[in-house]
Amino acid sequence: MAKYRMVRERLAATGTFAFQCADLADPAVIALAHDPAYVDRFMRGTLAPAVIRRIGFPWSEGLVKRTLASVGGTLEATGDAFVRGWGGNLAGGTHHAFRNEGSGFCVFNDIAVAIRWLLSTGRICRASVIDLDVHQGDGTAEIFENEPAVLTISLHGEKNFPFRKKLSKIDVALPDGTRDEDYLLALQQTLPAAFEFHPDVVFYQSGVDALESDTLGRLSLTIGGLAARDRIVFSACKSSGAPVVVTLGGGYSKPIERTAEAHANTFLTAAAILG
Repeated sequence: MAKYRMVRERLAATGTFAFQCADLADPAVIALAHDPAYVDRFMRGTLAPAVIRRIGFPWSEGLVKRTLASVGGTLEATGDAFVRGWGGNLAGGTHHAFRNEGSGFCVFNDIAVAIRWLLSTGRICRASVIDLDVHQGDGTAEIFENEPAVLTISLHGEKNFPFRKKLSKIDVALPDGTRDEDYLLALQQTLPAAFEFHPDVVFYQSGVDALESDTLGRLSLTIGGLAARDRIVFSACKSSGAPVVVTLGGGYSKPIERTAEAHANTFLTAAAILG
Protein backbone atom coordinates (compact mmCIF):
# COMPACT_ATOMS: atom_id res chain seq x y z
CA MET A 1 0.00 0.00 0.00
CA ALA A 2 2.93 2.35 0.60
CA LYS A 3 3.52 2.69 -3.14
CA TYR A 4 0.39 4.80 -3.63
CA ARG A 5 1.67 7.55 -1.35
CA MET A 6 5.17 7.30 -2.79
CA VAL A 7 3.99 7.63 -6.40
CA ARG A 8 1.91 10.68 -5.61
CA GLU A 9 4.77 12.31 -3.69
CA ARG A 10 7.17 11.70 -6.57
CA LEU A 11 4.79 13.23 -9.08
CA ALA A 12 3.85 16.14 -6.84
CA ALA A 13 7.52 17.02 -6.44
CA THR A 14 7.81 17.57 -10.21
CA GLY A 15 5.09 20.23 -10.29
CA THR A 16 3.78 18.67 -13.51
CA PHE A 17 0.31 17.61 -12.42
CA ALA A 18 -2.83 18.88 -10.76
CA PHE A 19 -4.31 16.32 -8.36
CA GLN A 20 -7.98 15.94 -7.58
CA CYS A 21 -9.68 13.55 -5.18
CA ALA A 22 -12.26 11.55 -7.09
CA ASP A 23 -15.89 11.32 -6.09
CA LEU A 24 -17.01 7.87 -5.02
CA ALA A 25 -18.46 5.88 -7.89
CA ASP A 26 -22.22 5.37 -7.97
CA PRO A 27 -23.05 1.67 -7.42
CA ALA A 28 -25.66 1.98 -10.19
CA VAL A 29 -22.88 2.88 -12.63
CA ILE A 30 -20.74 0.00 -11.37
CA ALA A 31 -23.69 -2.31 -12.07
CA LEU A 32 -23.37 -1.51 -15.76
CA ALA A 33 -20.39 -3.89 -15.80
CA HIS A 34 -21.16 -6.11 -12.79
CA ASP A 35 -24.05 -8.24 -11.61
CA PRO A 36 -26.24 -5.87 -9.56
CA ALA A 37 -26.71 -8.57 -6.92
CA TYR A 38 -22.93 -8.88 -6.49
CA VAL A 39 -22.59 -5.09 -6.23
CA ASP A 40 -25.34 -4.94 -3.62
CA ARG A 41 -23.91 -7.78 -1.52
CA PHE A 42 -20.48 -6.19 -1.51
CA MET A 43 -21.89 -2.81 -0.48
CA ARG A 44 -23.84 -4.39 2.41
CA GLY A 45 -21.05 -6.75 3.48
CA THR A 46 -23.05 -9.92 2.85
CA LEU A 47 -20.78 -11.69 0.36
CA ALA A 48 -20.20 -15.38 1.00
CA PRO A 49 -16.89 -16.16 2.79
CA ALA A 50 -15.60 -18.03 -0.29
CA VAL A 51 -16.17 -14.94 -2.45
CA ILE A 52 -14.34 -12.75 0.06
CA ARG A 53 -11.42 -15.20 0.13
CA ARG A 54 -11.12 -15.04 -3.64
CA ILE A 55 -10.97 -11.25 -3.50
CA GLY A 56 -8.20 -11.49 -0.91
CA PHE A 57 -9.23 -8.57 1.33
CA PRO A 58 -11.39 -8.84 4.45
CA TRP A 59 -14.60 -6.85 4.01
CA SER A 60 -14.84 -3.53 5.84
CA GLU A 61 -16.45 -0.14 5.41
CA GLY A 62 -12.97 1.14 4.59
CA LEU A 63 -12.66 -1.37 1.76
CA VAL A 64 -15.99 -0.21 0.36
CA LYS A 65 -14.86 3.42 0.39
CA ARG A 66 -11.47 2.60 -1.13
CA THR A 67 -13.08 0.50 -3.87
CA LEU A 68 -15.64 3.15 -4.80
CA ALA A 69 -12.91 5.81 -4.81
CA SER A 70 -10.72 3.71 -7.09
CA VAL A 71 -13.52 3.22 -9.64
CA GLY A 72 -14.47 6.87 -9.27
CA GLY A 73 -10.90 7.86 -10.08
CA THR A 74 -11.00 5.99 -13.37
CA LEU A 75 -14.40 7.45 -14.26
CA GLU A 76 -13.11 10.98 -13.65
CA ALA A 77 -9.87 10.26 -15.50
CA THR A 78 -12.04 9.13 -18.40
CA GLY A 79 -13.84 12.47 -18.35
CA ASP A 80 -10.47 14.25 -18.30
CA ALA A 81 -9.31 12.24 -21.30
CA PHE A 82 -12.18 13.50 -23.43
CA VAL A 83 -11.46 17.10 -22.41
CA ARG A 84 -7.64 17.13 -22.37
CA GLY A 85 -6.64 14.17 -24.52
CA TRP A 86 -5.62 11.97 -21.62
CA GLY A 87 -6.36 11.38 -17.97
CA GLY A 88 -4.80 9.26 -15.24
CA ASN A 89 -5.82 7.52 -12.05
CA LEU A 90 -3.17 6.87 -9.38
CA ALA A 91 -5.07 3.69 -8.55
CA GLY A 92 -7.32 1.39 -10.55
CA GLY A 93 -6.46 -1.15 -13.19
CA THR A 94 -8.33 -3.79 -11.15
CA HIS A 95 -8.53 -6.18 -14.07
CA HIS A 96 -9.09 -9.46 -12.18
CA ALA A 97 -12.68 -8.57 -11.19
CA PHE A 98 -15.28 -10.55 -13.15
CA ARG A 99 -18.89 -9.64 -13.78
CA ASN A 100 -20.19 -11.76 -10.88
CA GLU A 101 -17.30 -11.79 -8.42
CA GLY A 102 -13.95 -10.30 -7.48
CA SER A 103 -10.54 -11.94 -7.58
CA GLY A 104 -6.87 -11.24 -7.00
CA PHE A 105 -7.31 -8.13 -4.80
CA CYS A 106 -9.82 -6.68 -7.30
CA VAL A 107 -13.41 -6.05 -6.22
CA PHE A 108 -14.80 -4.14 -9.21
CA ASN A 109 -13.26 -3.78 -12.66
CA ASP A 110 -12.84 -0.02 -13.05
CA ILE A 111 -11.82 -0.21 -16.71
CA ALA A 112 -14.89 -2.28 -17.58
CA VAL A 113 -17.15 0.07 -15.62
CA ALA A 114 -15.79 3.12 -17.44
CA ILE A 115 -16.20 1.49 -20.86
CA ARG A 116 -19.74 0.31 -20.12
CA TRP A 117 -20.58 3.82 -18.93
CA LEU A 118 -19.23 5.36 -22.15
CA LEU A 119 -21.09 2.86 -24.32
CA SER A 120 -24.34 3.29 -22.39
CA THR A 121 -24.24 7.07 -22.77
CA GLY A 122 -23.42 6.89 -26.47
CA ARG A 123 -20.10 8.70 -26.11
CA ILE A 124 -18.18 5.96 -27.88
CA CYS A 125 -18.75 3.16 -30.34
CA ARG A 126 -15.46 1.29 -29.78
CA ALA A 127 -12.78 1.00 -27.11
CA SER A 128 -9.37 -0.67 -26.99
CA VAL A 129 -7.85 -1.97 -23.76
CA ILE A 130 -4.05 -2.28 -23.72
CA ASP A 131 -3.22 -4.31 -20.62
CA LEU A 132 0.52 -4.54 -19.92
CA ASP A 133 0.34 -5.69 -16.32
CA VAL A 134 2.38 -8.87 -15.93
CA HIS A 135 -0.79 -10.73 -14.91
CA GLN A 136 -3.41 -11.42 -17.57
CA GLY A 137 -6.45 -9.15 -17.51
CA ASP A 138 -8.78 -12.10 -17.09
CA GLY A 139 -11.70 -10.18 -15.62
CA THR A 140 -11.68 -7.63 -18.41
CA ALA A 141 -11.42 -10.44 -20.98
CA GLU A 142 -14.42 -12.23 -19.48
CA ILE A 143 -16.62 -9.15 -19.21
CA PHE A 144 -16.03 -8.21 -22.85
CA GLU A 145 -15.69 -11.72 -24.28
CA ASN A 146 -18.83 -11.35 -26.41
CA GLU A 147 -18.68 -7.57 -26.86
CA PRO A 148 -17.64 -6.65 -30.42
CA ALA A 149 -17.28 -2.98 -29.48
CA VAL A 150 -14.32 -3.65 -27.16
CA LEU A 151 -10.89 -4.97 -28.15
CA THR A 152 -9.01 -6.48 -25.21
CA ILE A 153 -5.24 -6.94 -25.53
CA SER A 154 -3.15 -8.54 -22.78
CA LEU A 155 0.64 -8.96 -22.76
CA HIS A 156 1.44 -11.06 -19.70
CA GLY A 157 3.52 -13.77 -18.09
CA GLU A 158 2.59 -17.19 -19.46
CA LYS A 159 3.04 -19.09 -16.19
CA ASN A 160 1.94 -16.37 -13.79
CA PHE A 161 -1.38 -15.71 -12.06
CA PRO A 162 -4.16 -16.23 -13.08
CA PHE A 163 -3.39 -19.88 -13.69
CA ARG A 164 -6.66 -20.41 -15.58
CA LYS A 165 -6.50 -17.74 -18.24
CA LYS A 166 -9.54 -16.26 -19.98
CA LEU A 167 -9.62 -15.39 -23.67
CA SER A 168 -8.80 -11.78 -24.46
CA LYS A 169 -9.36 -10.76 -28.06
CA ILE A 170 -5.54 -10.77 -28.31
CA ASP A 171 -3.35 -12.57 -25.76
CA VAL A 172 0.46 -12.61 -25.82
CA ALA A 173 1.92 -14.98 -23.23
CA LEU A 174 5.59 -14.41 -22.40
CA PRO A 175 7.96 -16.96 -20.83
CA ASP A 176 9.54 -16.46 -17.42
CA GLY A 177 12.63 -14.29 -17.51
CA THR A 178 11.65 -12.33 -20.64
CA ARG A 179 13.98 -9.32 -20.98
CA ASP A 180 13.61 -5.87 -22.50
CA GLU A 181 14.45 -6.65 -26.11
CA ASP A 182 12.05 -9.58 -26.52
CA TYR A 183 9.30 -7.84 -24.57
CA LEU A 184 9.48 -4.65 -26.63
CA LEU A 185 9.52 -6.65 -29.86
CA ALA A 186 6.36 -8.49 -28.80
CA LEU A 187 4.73 -5.18 -27.90
CA GLN A 188 5.62 -3.55 -31.20
CA GLN A 189 4.22 -6.53 -33.09
CA THR A 190 0.96 -6.50 -31.11
CA LEU A 191 0.21 -2.83 -30.50
CA PRO A 192 -0.90 -1.81 -34.03
CA ALA A 193 -4.03 -3.96 -33.66
CA ALA A 194 -5.26 -1.65 -30.89
CA PHE A 195 -5.43 1.24 -33.34
CA GLU A 196 -6.45 -0.69 -36.44
CA PHE A 197 -9.64 -1.27 -34.42
CA HIS A 198 -10.27 2.51 -34.71
CA PRO A 199 -11.12 3.02 -31.03
CA ASP A 200 -12.86 6.12 -29.77
CA VAL A 201 -10.91 5.75 -26.52
CA VAL A 202 -7.91 3.73 -25.30
CA PHE A 203 -7.52 2.37 -21.77
CA TYR A 204 -3.93 1.61 -20.73
CA GLN A 205 -3.48 -0.71 -17.75
CA SER A 206 0.11 0.29 -17.01
CA GLY A 207 1.15 -2.14 -14.27
CA VAL A 208 4.91 -2.22 -13.64
CA ASP A 209 5.14 -5.72 -12.16
CA ALA A 210 7.17 -6.91 -15.17
CA LEU A 211 10.22 -5.37 -13.44
CA GLU A 212 13.03 -7.80 -12.70
CA SER A 213 12.89 -6.74 -9.03
CA ASP A 214 9.17 -7.52 -8.69
CA THR A 215 8.37 -10.26 -6.19
CA LEU A 216 5.31 -11.45 -8.16
CA GLY A 217 6.37 -10.71 -11.73
CA ARG A 218 8.67 -13.49 -13.03
CA LEU A 219 9.75 -11.34 -16.01
CA SER A 220 13.06 -9.43 -16.16
CA LEU A 221 12.42 -5.92 -17.47
CA THR A 222 14.58 -3.01 -16.39
CA ILE A 223 13.39 0.47 -15.45
CA GLY A 224 14.66 1.58 -18.85
CA GLY A 225 12.74 -1.19 -20.58
CA LEU A 226 9.51 -0.15 -18.91
CA ALA A 227 10.14 3.48 -19.86
CA ALA A 228 10.62 2.38 -23.47
CA ARG A 229 7.37 0.41 -23.23
CA ASP A 230 5.51 3.52 -22.11
CA ARG A 231 7.04 5.66 -24.85
CA ILE A 232 5.94 3.16 -27.48
CA VAL A 233 2.38 3.05 -26.14
CA PHE A 234 1.93 6.79 -25.70
CA SER A 235 3.52 7.62 -29.04
CA ALA A 236 1.09 5.25 -30.76
CA CYS A 237 -1.81 6.78 -28.83
CA LYS A 238 -0.76 10.28 -29.87
CA SER A 239 -0.58 9.26 -33.52
CA SER A 240 -4.08 7.77 -33.31
CA GLY A 241 -5.63 10.88 -31.78
CA ALA A 242 -7.83 8.79 -29.46
CA PRO A 243 -8.31 9.92 -25.84
CA VAL A 244 -6.22 7.85 -23.40
CA VAL A 245 -7.05 6.73 -19.86
CA VAL A 246 -4.12 5.51 -17.75
CA THR A 247 -4.66 3.30 -14.69
CA LEU A 248 -1.95 2.31 -12.22
CA GLY A 249 -2.09 -1.47 -12.09
CA GLY A 250 0.27 -3.74 -10.19
CA GLY A 251 3.79 -3.41 -8.84
CA TYR A 252 5.42 -5.31 -5.97
CA SER A 253 9.17 -4.76 -6.11
CA LYS A 254 11.64 -5.10 -3.30
CA PRO A 255 12.57 -2.40 -2.57
CA ILE A 256 9.15 -0.83 -3.24
CA GLU A 257 10.90 2.41 -4.27
CA ARG A 258 11.62 0.79 -7.65
CA THR A 259 7.92 0.23 -8.19
CA ALA A 260 7.14 3.84 -7.26
CA GLU A 261 9.83 5.08 -9.64
CA ALA A 262 8.46 3.00 -12.53
CA HIS A 263 4.85 4.07 -11.89
CA ALA A 264 5.87 7.73 -11.72
CA ASN A 265 7.82 7.37 -14.95
CA THR A 266 4.67 6.17 -16.72
CA PHE A 267 2.75 9.31 -15.85
CA LEU A 268 5.67 11.61 -16.59
CA THR A 269 6.11 9.93 -19.97
CA ALA A 270 2.42 10.42 -20.70
CA ALA A 271 2.73 14.11 -19.87
CA ALA A 272 5.82 14.51 -22.04
CA ILE A 273 4.28 12.82 -25.08
CA LEU A 274 0.56 13.58 -24.78
CA GLY A 275 0.87 17.04 -23.24
